[in-house]
Amino acid sequence: MNKRILGLALPNIVTNITVPLLGMVDMAIVGHLSGDHIGAIAIGTQIFNLIYWNFGFLRMGTSGFTAQAFGAERWDDAVKILIRACAIALTIALLLIALQWPISLAVPYIFESSNHVLGLALTYFFVRIWAAPATLGLYAIKGWFIGMQDSKTPMWIAIALNCVNIALSLLFVIVLKWDIFGVALGTVLANYSGLLLGIIFLRRKFHRNNNLSTLNLKPSTLKDALHWADMRRFFKVNGDIFLRTLCLSGVFTFITAASSHISDQILAVDALLLQFFTLFSYIMDGFAYAGESLVGRHIGAKQQRHLKLAVRLLIMWGMALTVVFTGLYAAFGNQFLHIFTDQQDVITAAGDYMYWVLVIPICGFAAFLFDGIFIGATATRTMRNAMFVATAAFFLIYYGLKYYGLNHIGHLTDHGWNNNLWTAFMVFLILRGLLQAIRVRKDIYSQAL
Repeated sequence: MNKRILGLALPNIVTNITVPLLGMVDMAIVGHLSGDHIGAIAIGTQIFNLIYWNFGFLRMGTSGFTAQAFGAERWDDAVKILIRACAIALTIALLLIALQWPISLAVPYIFESSNHVLGLALTYFFVRIWAAPATLGLYAIKGWFIGMQDSKTPMWIAIALNCVNIALSLLFVIVLKWDIFGVALGTVLANYSGLLLGIIFLRRKFHRNNNLSTLNLKPSTLKDALHWADMRRFFKVNGDIFLRTLCLSGVFTFITAASSHISDQILAVDALLLQFFTLFSYIMDGFAYAGESLVGRHIGAKQQRHLKLAVRLLIMWGMALTVVFTGLYAAFGNQFLHIFTDQQDVITAAGDYMYWVLVIPICGFAAFLFDGIFIGATATRTMRNAMFVATAAFFLIYYGLKYYGLNHIGHLTDHGWNNNLWTAFMVFLILRGLLQAIRVRKDIYSQAL
């Protein structure tokens, strides 16, 4: 079982690490043009992060349903899930393209910058938005492969996509001098190259898998895939994931906004500290994806003993990685800060908050793993409710501590204010994991009976 977990988790970790490279490559290339170009890419990338993050259910929901079909050896259902996810992805993508003008009108109200920077950012946006069908289509394809116990294919797609993006962006910007238009165009073409590669891998999967190759893809298959009863369950599960993601993005957006209200220096410090959280999340998400695959598979096959073993080993891997990352952060935390920035005043200020970095793995590992376990079981209602409670607790604790400081102490220093914010964030992480942990027997193990 450990070998199977690592076989699924390690390719997912590689895939996760390559995801932010699209924005980083764009930033690195335009960084040699001007400061306005850097700001424009930062705004443009953030726009698409806000859009696409909320449609992550296309990957998560697809992997859970597919894994259960795989475990039960319902190969026709597995195909229908793929068709259903791709159809929904295409519909959403076309809506985004159709609504690109209204979305662009909101940009100046969300991001404050000069007209020149906003103009460059919108140029980037109006080009890159045409990659929406490829981007969301790849979400569905990636989720389907993970559900089919194949994490290596999404990894190769991600690596190839990033290589194409680097090559095309360099060609369009450095050689052809197409400025920010070239950066966006390179990203668009890279996404479609990834989609094409994904389709090629799908064809090969269907050709080589005897269980899939015997299925006849007829018009009736498409009709069955879009049957209302199945679509309703698909939307119910993905609706829960969508609401959960909205809460998650709301908390992280609030952290950045609250930091900026404390001071510019605290904003920079918290941005650095969150990099430690992001690094840990890339690793833990790899094991969470493995949980999606294995939990769904064993529930579909009604193998409760294997299901319990998989969950137990995933938790053990999470605890082991928590010890490793806590040790690494304790030993090399300051060195990591120097990698992220050379501003000594920010590094010095961040040193006053490094104890929060040490507890990030301890407070957060269970939240990541149980998200994967509950997605694999399509028990998304519990995951959604846990997120609702954790989010409410985050804001209650933050504002409660703020109110106490202002009314009983008389003032809040920047240091105290920021500690309140991080206290609320750690409670948020703990509650997400704890509230799901107490429901494992009822919501997860019972499904394999």
